[in-house]
Amino acid sequence: MSLSENIAAYLGRLWGEAVEVENLSRIPGGASRETYRFDAKLGSQTKALILRRDPVGSLIDTDRRLEFLAYQSFYDLGIPVPEPVALEMAETELERPFFIMGRIDIGKAASPFTVEAYGDHAAAIGHQFFSYLGQIAKADPKGMPISTVAPAPSLDTCWSVALDYWAGVIEADLLHPQPIVYAAIRKLRRNPPPPAQKLSVVHGDYRTGNFLHDGLGKITAILDWEMAHLGDPLEDLGWALDPLWGHYDPTQVSGMLPRDEALALWQAQSGLEIDQRALDWWSLFNAVKGQAIWTSAAKEFRTGGGTDPVLGFSGWYTARRHDKIIADRLASLEGWK
Repeated sequence: MSLSENIAAYLGRLWGEAVEVENLSRIPGGASRETYRFDAKLGSQTKALILRRDPVGSLIDTDRRLEFLAYQSFYDLGIPVPEPVALEMAETELERPFFIMGRIDIGKAASPFTVEAYGDHAAAIGHQFFSYLGQIAKADPKGMPISTVAPAPSLDTCWSVALDYWAGVIEADLLHPQPIVYAAIRKLRRNPPPPAQKLSVVHGDYRTGNFLHDGLGKITAILDWEMAHLGDPLEDLGWALDPLWGHYDPTQVSGMLPRDEALALWQAQSGLEIDQRALDWWSLFNAVKGQAIWTSAAKEFRTGGGTDPVLGFSGWYTARRHDKIIADRLASLEGWK
């Protein structure tokens, strides 16, 4: 049977009526899931859907339950995320674990490497972008679906759990010496941040390129929650502020807003204060996290059989940019051991 027929068989069993799958096509990219768009017809009704299926091998090892449950957690809370439809952990009609969610056709994603990606709507989009991030930080994970599977670190170990994980990724996938990133890891361990103010759902990859906007100043969907976890909300903020996502404009964070304005929006929506030392720590950490991802991309491209040129580009260009970002941050830190 074809993939379309297998999807139709699964949905027919799930919904208890005959389903036809049309317009199935694979969406390129994605480091941890195979992604397909399709239409499911039930009589006179048509549902626009997305399938996210585990690949045979994956660049980033993530739990598909976390992504699906993140959508479940925020779908009814005013955060624009796709509707969660079905999560299947067993090897059923589709052979590998997968989940299905609603498809949002209104909107486009901007490449982080496009100059002035948002044009005249940059400020409006930036206002929503950092406001939504603040709302995510404010939400209490207790009782949310994601909290049923996501480990909950203590407030004073959020930093070490995150650093240990990404340092381990670098160690496992390293193909050549990386003195700059290892200098940063040593610096981070010697200078731990203050405990998290609260435990939050951390998106894990909240940045330009991972949301859709309608071209008229409105964000229509926040996507790519595959690295979602519980932790310090400053982790997400530091990632969103990383210069790598700045669209080549040092005066605007994420190519949207002046830094002070972005931080003020986040504080107003989250109800949290920004400790500068903590934000400095998480900003340096996020550059290390980026290097871990690019290190994995390089390994996959060179030795893992990955042929997507994005992997090669990530292992070269973005890795070198994060080397420079890390070096600049190390040189600017004052009072650190």
